[in-house]
Amino acid sequence: MTTKQMTIKDEVITWRRHLHENPELSFQEVQTSEYVYNLLKDLSGFQVTRPTKTSVLGVLKGGKQSSEKPLTIAFRADMDALPIQEEADIEFRSKNPGVMHACGHDAHTAMLLGAAKTLSEKREEISGEIRFIFQHAEEMPPGGAIELVEKGVVDGVDYAFALHVTPYERSGSICMREGVLCASNDDFEIKVIGFGGHASTPELTVDPIAVGVEIASNLQHIVSRKLPALHSPVISITQFHGGSALNIIPETAELGGTIRAIDPAIRRKAKNFVNQIVKGITEAHGAHYEIVWHEGYESVVNDEEAVRITRDVAEGLFGKENVIHVEEPLFGGEDFSAIARNVPSSMQFIGVHREDFGEAYPLHHPKFKIDEAALQYGVDYFVGIAQKILE
Repeated sequence: MTTKQMTIKDEVITWRRHLHENPELSFQEVQTSEYVYNLLKDLSGFQVTRPTKTSVLGVLKGGKQSSEKPLTIAFRADMDALPIQEEADIEFRSKNPGVMHACGHDAHTAMLLGAAKTLSEKREEISGEIRFIFQHAEEMPPGGAIELVEKGVVDGVDYAFALHVTPYERSGSICMREGVLCASNDDFEIKVIGFGGHASTPELTVDPIAVGVEIASNLQHIVSRKLPALHSPVISITQFHGGSALNIIPETAELGGTIRAIDPAIRRKAKNFVNQIVKGITEAHGAHYEIVWHEGYESVVNDEEAVRITRDVAEGLFGKENVIHVEEPLFGGEDFSAIARNVPSSMQFIGVHREDFGEAYPLHHPKFKIDEAALQYGVDYFVGIAQKILE
């Protein structure tokens, strides 16, 4: 490894640690975006703008002449953190109480900054244009990606690429998949409105807890009895609240959850079944209901040609034996889908686990942490894609 690469490696770790110590929630990435903006502004050949209040776009135009029409590619990194109190055993823990980079967005941003610096020094070796998108609010629907698409950030882009860390694979490996990569995600909140009273005379009430329990039970039948097994979504009830005293049947009960699907038609059917079940059960018991849907992201669909490009680069960088084919789509949501819907794209997962970490804590866990040695692989991956397409 050359001295210059070591310098980039050290800088990327420094940037990542700064971001990790100073996390900001979705749509609140004021200091984070300012930090990224100032770093990009100091790089040679960059045009830096702020498409939205808390996002950053850096544009690098190659200095090499080409006889063919030059291409434009985009790299995307997300910058927002999560409302989680950090418990990881590291020296550079979050300084913001209740806020943590538990999904690796600090690593995504640092890796892309490293690629930006490396490619700025190689500008004369490439033709075409690279757009470095540092995106806000991936964690909160409707998400920042759709806003950037509407601002025209990916207009005229030929290919778009992104990386996401995964704690389930070791550093030095990468997980790849064509076609559907991530599921759509829709959340729901249900309020059951009954008629409260004393717990000793339940016959004089309409018990919203009993109705809510029946709703929760029957929603599980959607997957097992209403939809084809090979296309089944995931439906999870994640909240149930009702009552405040042991001798009182409350007036209302509230429950909520999420639907994850990889097929748009199944997504629609699942939501319709939820509405039907809630309506039918509440009416059967003389209760009323309110249901609120929070529509999330569409599925991320990777383009075949874009994946071929990334696989070629990954095999050269990681070795074929360390490029892991992902057999089935993942049921996590990702707003990169807004970009992939408009541009041929490839989003893949880079391993960040180290054996001496012991148990691999999942994304969104308060003890989540990454092996910082993996950051250089991410830098080299983005640089390799740019060189393959634009040289």
